[in-house]
Parts: sequence; C-alpha cells; structure tokens
Amino acid sequence: MNDVDVPLLADEVWWGGAVADGTLMPFGTVAHRRDLAHNAGLAADATSGANQSAPLLLSSAGRALWCDRPFAFEFVVEGRQRALRASPAEFGRRPADAEIRDGDGLGGAEAPLQLIETGGALRDAFLASSSAHFPAGRGAPPRELFAGPQYNTWIEMPYLPTQEAVLTYARGLIDAGFPPGVLMIDDDWAVDYGDWRFDRTRFPDPRAMTDELAQLGFRVMLWLVPFVSPDGAVFRELEERGMLLRGADGDTAIRRWWNGYSALLDVASPAAADWLADTLTALQRETGVSGFKFDGGDLRDFRDDDLPPIDASAAVISPVDRVEAWVALGARFPFNEFRASWRSGGLPLAQRLHDKPPTWGEDGLAGLIPEAIAQGLIGHPFVCPDMVGGGELGSFGPGAVVDQQQFVRYAQVAALFPMMQFSLSPARVLDEDHLAAVRKALALRDSLLPEILELVDAAGATGEPILRPLAYHHPGFEHVRDQFLLGERILVAPVLERGATSRPITLPPGTWQEVVRAADGHEAGPGSTHVAGDGGLQISVSVDLDAIPVLRRI
Repeated sequence: MNDVDVPLLADEVWWGGAVADGTLMPFGTVAHRRDLAHNAGLAADATSGANQSAPLLLSSAGRALWCDRPFAFEFVVEGRQRALRASPAEFGRRPADAEIRDGDGLGGAEAPLQLIETGGALRDAFLASSSAHFPAGRGAPPRELFAGPQYNTWIEMPYLPTQEAVLTYARGLIDAGFPPGVLMIDDDWAVDYGDWRFDRTRFPDPRAMTDELAQLGFRVMLWLVPFVSPDGAVFRELEERGMLLRGADGDTAIRRWWNGYSALLDVASPAAADWLADTLTALQRETGVSGFKFDGGDLRDFRDDDLPPIDASAAVISPVDRVEAWVALGARFPFNEFRASWRSGGLPLAQRLHDKPPTWGEDGLAGLIPEAIAQGLIGHPFVCPDMVGGGELGSFGPGAVVDQQQFVRYAQVAALFPMMQFSLSPARVLDEDHLAAVRKALALRDSLLPEILELVDAAGATGEPILRPLAYHHPGFEHVRDQFLLGERILVAPVLERGATSRPITLPPGTWQEVVRAADGHEAGPGSTHVAGDGGLQISVSVDLDAIPVLRRI
C-alpha cells in the first residue's frame, strides 16, 4: 500500500475520478471524498447517477494522480491547509479477457499510486496521463452518431415499443422536418432480458422495419443489459454452461436492478462474452440493426466477493473488472453507446450522461456542462448529454406537462455537444415558437458540424476532449463551469436560467468574435468583436428564446 498525502499548491484545483461528481468539480475548495472501488454514482446515493469513472485525477497545476486499480481519495480542507489524500484499493488482478489494450502495466493488488508532475497546467496533466495510461489512436465511433441527431424511444414510448410505433415515430420526425439519424429502440423490444430476439408479437417483421427506416435515412440500434430473467430457457442454458455470475456462496447471483430481480451474464467469462457477442452478431445479420446501446453493467451490480467465472485465469475478479469486461464486450461493435464504464479512456466509445430529470438545476440542465467536462477529462471525448428535456422516466408519468422553455434550452446545450439525442418528438410536445427555436438550434449545429467532425477525428487520434473547460487552454479560469470550448477556438455559453433576457459571459485572453445567425438559425457571419487581456473579460449579451451565444477566437 502506498498511501499518498499531497499538499495542494496555491489556487490548485482538481478534476477526475467519477463523472457523477462533475457538478462538484473542480475539487479542492471544500472537503470531498470518493471510493472508486465501490461507487460510480452520486456521492450521497450510490444507486443514483451512475456514470463513467477512472482511476485518474488531474490538476490545474499540471499534476496528475493515477493508479492501475481503483483507489479512494479525499480532499481535505482545514483552514488554509488543503491536501489530497488517496489510498489504493486491495483487489486482485483483472481477467485476461478484459485486456482491451496492450502493455497497460497492471500489477494487481500491488498497483501503486503514481503522482505525475509535468510543470505545466491542466492540458499538460491530461496529455501526460493519456499518453502513459490510456493512449488513443483507435479512431472515433461511426460518423452517423455525430452527423445527425440521435433518437431514442425511451420517453416517447416507455416499455411499449412496437414495430408500428417505431415507424410512426420516425415518419413523424421526417414529416416535421427533422433530419434522420441513429434511432435507438430502448427497453422491452426483446422476448425477455437475456433472450435477445425481437418479440414477434410486437415486431412481426424486424427486417422490413429496419429496411424502411434505412430508406428514411435512419440507422437502428437496440438497447440491452447484462441481466438475464431467472425463469426462462436462456437462464437455464447459461446456468448449466457456467456463464452466470455466482455470489460468494457459489450459487447463481440474483440482483435487484431498476426493472426487478435478475441474474447477470458474467461477462468476465470469455465464453459468456463470446456467447453474447455471437448472439448480437447473428441478430445484426438477421434483422439489419447496426449496433447496440449497452446499458447497465454498473459497479453497483457486483460484489467484492462474487466468484470468478469457471473459465477465468484470475483468482480474484473485482467489481471494476466486470464493468471493464462489459465495456470490452461492447467495444466489439462500432455502433455502441455506454452510460457506465471503468478505465476505458482512449477507446472509440459513445458515452452518454446518466438519466436527467426535466429540471433547471444541477441534477438536470445545469449539470450537463460540468459532467461532460468530467467525461472528457477522464478520457471520453465522444460525449452525449441525456435525451433532450431529460430522460428520467419517473418524471414523465401520466399528467406530466413538458416545460417547453427548459426543453428548448436543453436542446440548445445538446446541439453543440459532440452528439445530441432526442426522445420526446419535439413536434408533438412543443408549440410553434418553441419548436422553431429547437429547429434553429439544429441549424446552428449544422453550420458548425464540419468543425465538430474535425474535432471528432482529432479526438480519435489524440484522445483530447472535444468539449473542454476554459481552463484546458487558459489557466486561471478553472471555476467557469457554465461555458465550454469546442476545441480551442469556439466558445459556447448556453442560456441555463429560466426567463433569462441576458447572458453574462467570461472571455479568456484573446480576440473573440460573436457568431451572428441568420433567421433560420444557421451561422451568417461575424458579429461584435471583444478583446480580452490576460485577466479575461466579462461581457453580457442579450438573449431571446432562440439565442445560443457562440464566439470564435480570431
């Protein structure tokens, strides 16, 4: 064990660990603690907000803390004394099948905490960490995930997708003037959890459906989880073949998750992972679907004392190993999406934020930017906010009324993320004024898409975030959390407050030119120019419903 106690430098702050802590970053001004071995969700409630995590912390002073295994860390603030304290977790080594990169230097339970000193700033810390521990170079996810909006059936038809409903949804989007994109059919399309065949009572001809969707311009992805319903033929087969997770008592583990109680495919088993990959590949050939949304596989689903699979080479498999094995399996499919992952930086994975309620606060709209910044800084540049307006199903029950202004502001933020996703059909839930504002947000994205795609390609080669905090290029601006940069030159300051008529904007050093938009929302040319000195510049711009303040550094 090599516990570390790192006194913080003057004004030094940190990012990293778990995306669920994004709204608390940067760390170092108040006390905070997280155990990466056991919680990837909210600090106060591990069952909520689960997202990506990594054994990495990055400092504004160019320092980084890395360990090949999970560790617990704490920021201690006692008067003027501030420190980072960390201890590695005591877990065994990963299974050989989860080795999704070469030469990562895993040392099992003895993996040391490594403090890196670059002498630079935040970007230097990221680049040094990425190069050493999660190098990129594997390219980006498919273009289709970025080029058009994504669409998901989850809120539009929760637990009730049918072939006709999906086709009606897609036709309605096209009829309303929305561009086609990747369409994800969410929960309850299959026979049962673990039995990943279309339910033919609701999807009588999946190939005909995907063919028609292709003619409309859509690619199709399907939702799935590692859970297996414990009362069917698939369960019996997998249990007999030793492919299900076993608890400490040696029996098949039955775990509670958001849809009830199920067994889990033990994806740390090479045979089990191959079984699911073969099943999904056959489904692709049969039905024409392009890929899969890999939901679940959360840290909370596994236990420290779960037994290793019968065909694993490791004597001990920790919960993070199984999370990583789930990602390794999904990474075999180029069209993928993940909400949970561990130590998966540098891979061509589409990573989304956890389900959001339709609120304005940091649990909803205001949390999108700081959490996406956290995603990028732990190695996930290909980020997608949750579904526009929020994807937390419990907020959309009978009688729920859509907050149209919040929906518009959410769409405006999402439109300038690397990826964006709808579920509720905008034309169905918005009046003409709010619908026009959403269309203008899509038009602005269309204008900026060539630059966004250049950043996507660059991220596939270098691993650098596409969506960046101001401090990534401008030390001294670490506490600006409601704006972001796309690359180095595009600054985005979305409107995040209800009823706002003006938007204060912090400009870092440089010459910045406002982007002027045409009546249809597309970029029309340069506007007012602002020169910010070394200390930056505060400006305020007037905003109406369809405003998305964007500036370029010239």
